[in-house]
Amino acid sequence: MAGSLSNSWSLVKASAHVLKLDKELLVFPLLSGIATVLVAVSFIAPMALTGGWEIFAEEGGGYLGYVVGFLFYLVQYTVIFFFNSALVGAAMIRLEGGDPTVSDGMSIAMDRIGSILGYAAISATVGMVLRAISERVGFVGKLVVGLVGMGWTVATYLAVPVLVSKDVGPIDAVKESAALFKRTWGEQMVASFGIGWAFFLMGMSWTLVFVAMIVVAAQFGGGPAVILPVVAVGVMGYVVLGLVASALQGIYTAALYRHATGGHVEGFDAQMLTGAFRAPRGFGRR
Repeated sequence: MAGSLSNSWSLVKASAHVLKLDKELLVFPLLSGIATVLVAVSFIAPMALTGGWEIFAEEGGGYLGYVVGFLFYLVQYTVIFFFNSALVGAAMIRLEGGDPTVSDGMSIAMDRIGSILGYAAISATVGMVLRAISERVGFVGKLVVGLVGMGWTVATYLAVPVLVSKDVGPIDAVKESAALFKRTWGEQMVASFGIGWAFFLMGMSWTLVFVAMIVVAAQFGGGPAVILPVVAVGVMGYVVLGLVASALQGIYTAALYRHATGGHVEGFDAQMLTGAFRAPRGFGRR
């Protein structure tokens, strides 16, 4: 556990160094967040205005619910994958020794828009199928569906870097992502997801600070004029933390892909990247 945390912090520091050199990488998760909110509003507002919520209240809306759900997933995934591709593409330029700009990342994503849309369609289909199965099975079935979903996450972990780096379709990107992951980190289910521990600890730390600020404001008799600004600062902290975490995740994913394909990763230690994923105790590589 201690080794995993130490390695996670080392990965965070290496990714943060890249982000320090290219602060413009924060633009991509910011645009992604704004776009996903707009997409959500574009789906929710019409249903709220037309009373569509009543339809979905009855068994999830039936087939109509699945159609709307699929379209929502498709648009959201397309937006997320587009900006993630732009982020990863720009990060890979830096990891190769270049000096990327926002326009570089956007150009890379635009060049791959067809494959990104196809990958979004595949992901939306998988998400809807797993959701439909989960709604119709018992507790054990839900656990199985959860494991299948986890397996899909592992298999597609490097799909975006593959799409960014190669002129391939979404299916080939998923296949190569799974093959790279299996060849580099082994076949067994991973027990730690790289810098996930570090992100979790950063979030928990800010939560404690946020709660402490509210408690102190309340102890000193702070009314709404004091507490509301404290809440605003706390929420803004979560937003900033989310942007930084998303940017670091994109840089980290690009670094893993470079490592898995045998390329030199500027600013990252090869042994550190090799230890980014660990097999559960009792399991060895086959």
